[in-house]
Amino acid sequence: MTPRLEELTPANFDAAIGLRIRPDQEHAVEPVVQSLAEAYVHPAGVAWPRLIVDGDRPVGFLMAFLDIDWRGDGSVRRSGLWRLNIAAEEQGRGYGRFAVGSVADLIRRRGGRELYVTWHPGPDGPEEFYLRLGFLKNGETSGGQTVGVLAL
Repeated sequence: MTPRLEELTPANFDAAIGLRIRPDQEHAVEPVVQSLAEAYVHPAGVAWPRLIVDGDRPVGFLMAFLDIDWRGDGSVRRSGLWRLNIAAEEQGRGYGRFAVGSVADLIRRRGGRELYVTWHPGPDGPEEFYLRLGFLKNGETSGGQTVGVLAL
């Protein structure tokens, strides 16, 4: 089957918040329910949450950020991947790559030329995953996390 993205609805809400990553990853990414709360409190259009589904099976969750004021002073606007949660039993099957590609396509369609992401640094974080996909560290940190950028 081919994965697809679904908007969050009352029909798939429980499936989305029920997604569980591996216990050793919990320190590196927030749970889906926190992401949805953050999407709700930001201005409309900033957060783009989606459930990743394969067939009828929810396999992950992503949330993009679109055209945010990165420094809080209006000088830099960025778009990218805010959250990526792939269910523990579904990892290693290409769903993370699909998620990043989907966000890249969205940003390209909106005229963007770069996709940003932050990740928990250290050997237990997702750095190798992002570097394999072509992200480069840009020397910045955000909230103690490494900032990476992918040229589109």
